Amino acid sequence: MSRPSSTPSPSTSVPTPPPVEELHSGAAIDVLTGDDLRDIFRRLSLADLLRAALASHRWRRVAARCLPRAPPLLGYFFHPVNTAPPPPIEIEEPAPVHYDAVFAPLVASSPRLSLDFAPEASRFELYDCHQGLLLLQPTGSLPKSIIPRLLVLDPATRRSVLLPPPPRDTVPDDRRWRSSRFYVGSALLSRAHPSKLCFEAVCFAIDDGNPRAWVASVDNGECRWRALPRDEDMAVDFHPKWFEGRCVHAAGKMYWHICNSGRMLVLDPASLRFSYLLAPAELADHYCTYRIGETPEDGRLCILAVANSSWQLQLWVRGGEAKCSDNGWLVDKDIVHMRVVWEAVPGLPRDMAQRIFCVWPSDMDAGRTGKVFIRTFGYGRYSLHLDTGNIQRLATTDGKEYGDPICAYFLAWPPAFLAPEYY
Repeated sequence: MSRPSSTPSPSTSVPTPPPVEELHSGAAIDVLTGDDLRDIFRRLSLADLLRAALASHRWRRVAARCLPRAPPLLGYFFHPVNTAPPPPIEIEEPAPVHYDAVFAPLVASSPRLSLDFAPEASRFELYDCHQGLLLLQPTGSLPKSIIPRLLVLDPATRRSVLLPPPPRDTVPDDRRWRSSRFYVGSALLSRAHPSKLCFEAVCFAIDDGNPRAWVASVDNGECRWRALPRDEDMAVDFHPKWFEGRCVHAAGKMYWHICNSGRMLVLDPASLRFSYLLAPAELADHYCTYRIGETPEDGRLCILAVANSSWQLQLWVRGGEAKCSDNGWLVDKDIVHMRVVWEAVPGLPRDMAQRIFCVWPSDMDAGRTGKVFIRTFGYGRYSLHLDTGNIQRLATTDGKEYGDPICAYFLAWPPAFLAPEYY
């Protein structure tokens, strides 16, 4: 018997399919209208949206219209610290160990930022964070009559600039004031361009009982200092050591807390004039702990405080000229009784006096996530959510706690390559 042929007969063969016309990828993308692209881009994460914007000029124009208006919060910079022993401390406490600042991303998709591009940062400590920049001061102590060097970093673009102190001839007859000068602190004032090191920083000192500001204008590494006249309308009738060196940026102005005081010092970045802002008398008269900040939902000026009469953690907001206001402040809400916070801190003594002494609110979260930060003496660092009451310990993977300050880092906004002149 003959072996059957492996070649199919013409009657049973499958016809060859017609050749498939390959679509050019560019043509396939180009059929999407601008509305289609916007619908797609609005569903992307911020990181993916920025990547898509780099694909073409057309995509860049569409992506620019899909950007959120508010700058995105990427995470937090802070110095890790070892948890101090709880009181009472029987022996002399050793000097705290200085650890380099690290970054904690807000979510898993956030970029992993680092300060390893600036080795000199290990000799500095965080002092301010504003508009995508970090300002650091030297870790060592200097005479209070000396304004220190300042290190300014842009972690997103990995660039840095070291600002020298103001020249002595910046202030006319500087020798006259130097003997009474008391340097308080420095802060970032403004930024001219989101992708360039073009910004202004301010140093603040007390000269013979009146505040004075020095302003550094930096343009791509070139620094020019100017000194403002003493603000003689603003008398500092207490020792300047009671000023907190770090300022709070809130509702478009800059605030310095004053220890055991019912008022705060305010600097208007537009006019560079100082003024005092009174805290609610109910808080000041009872020496309550309070911190200024912004409301998470709409950025209004607010005060976070613990009321001594009820031990409620409260949120106060500016109430304008309302008749029931207290120095212009109104209680917005009682957040939680401090007993809830005390019970959430492991190992905290049951004694009421020790609980009050060892636990206090340290700051509103400048990232406006709806959280506040809680500090303790020897029992760790925590965050408390204003709406849910959820309390979370803030600790690193190696067991250290978040140090002070906890700097909310926002990306400079909008990205320069999405500015109109780039597309």
